[in-house]
Amino acid sequence: MQHIPKSAVAALLVNTTIWGLSWIGMRALESMGLHPLWATAAIFAGCTAMLLAAKRRDIGLLRRHPELIGVALASGLTNTAFNVAIAYGDVVRVILLFYLMPIWAVVLARIVLHEAVTARSLGRVALGLSGAVIVLYQPRLGLPLPRTLPDWLAVLGGMAFAVNNVVLRRLHGVSDGARAIAMLSGGTLLASLLGLAFAAAGQVSWPAAVPGAAWPLVGMWSVLFLVSNLCLQYGVTRLPANITAVVMLAEILVASLSAWLLGAAELRLQDVVGGAFIIAAPWLIRDRRTAAPSAA
Repeated sequence: MQHIPKSAVAALLVNTTIWGLSWIGMRALESMGLHPLWATAAIFAGCTAMLLAAKRRDIGLLRRHPELIGVALASGLTNTAFNVAIAYGDVVRVILLFYLMPIWAVVLARIVLHEAVTARSLGRVALGLSGAVIVLYQPRLGLPLPRTLPDWLAVLGGMAFAVNNVVLRRLHGVSDGARAIAMLSGGTLLASLLGLAFAAAGQVSWPAAVPGAAWPLVGMWSVLFLVSNLCLQYGVTRLPANITAVVMLAEILVASLSAWLLGAAELRLQDVVGGAFIIAAPWLIRDRRTAAPSAA
């Protein structure tokens, strides 16, 4: 029976709680005139600066492990896509589509980690996709596909997150500090480049006119996202990919309940049913070797 470290599970639960509540910060900053691209760039720049101050000696590892570039790109795409989607889309719908991530993890674990594709893993894919179909289904629109930009960004962010977690698992021998620097700087760089591109095209306003009250909020979320990232680093590299996927589904519950309690989302019956399918997929159809954790 496989040993599942409780500290790693707890770390991932901290990560999911912070991310499950992040929609509150993104929407607050957007209401102050700071577009989610700029908010993501500013928050992750703050995270990166704090981490570099504490982990300066790990910078040299970035040159010795070029695979960390993949981590930076995947993390940057994950954070940018998710933050824009959660600021403008329906919170519950975005979270559910983002957390199709275990489906992509099955494919990537096969390609990158050479894990076998079993009947159980295919069952997870089928159950998760069934949940997505239920959430997305609207009779007048035909095929149950993502329809809006936030929908597509949520799916894209979930795919990038699966890439991020699988590559982190592969790089478990690299220090937490080096991996965290790659992830946070990736979020800063990609969000900044996209912000500049869209602002130059007139699609996004420049952040110059943002009120001063926004910046303490940026600082607070910088600290929270830094804590979240370090918890993710700790948990992902100490747990099997399929257990990680299970634990991180707690974000669905945190985000959905907080959005419902604060009046930011209305839970439809099909969201509840489809969400139950998505959440149940990793729990009900697990490989035997990770079916039950041992006492820790």
